[in-house]
Amino acid sequence: MGLGGISPFQLLIVLAIVLVLFGGKRLRSLGSDLGGAIKGFRGAMKDGEQESRSDDGGRLGDARGDGDSASTGASQRERHDA
Repeated sequence: MGLGGISPFQLLIVLAIVLVLFGGKRLRSLGSDLGGAIKGFRGAMKDGEQESRSDDGGRLGDARGDGDSASTGASQRERHDA
């Protein structure tokens, strides 16, 4: 038994049919395009996480009582809007 009830033999048959339909060259280009898209998506996710961490840094300081949250929040919004 393979993945989800599909045997390895059935997977080979499906892969052979796909190879015949699309050809090796086109499958290679599709694979490289898919790999580039995944790499770009991962990079964007990593950048988004870093950005959200930097945004959360100021909020954590307010929660610890390092400053007046109302005035700090207002000054952060002013800097962000500029």
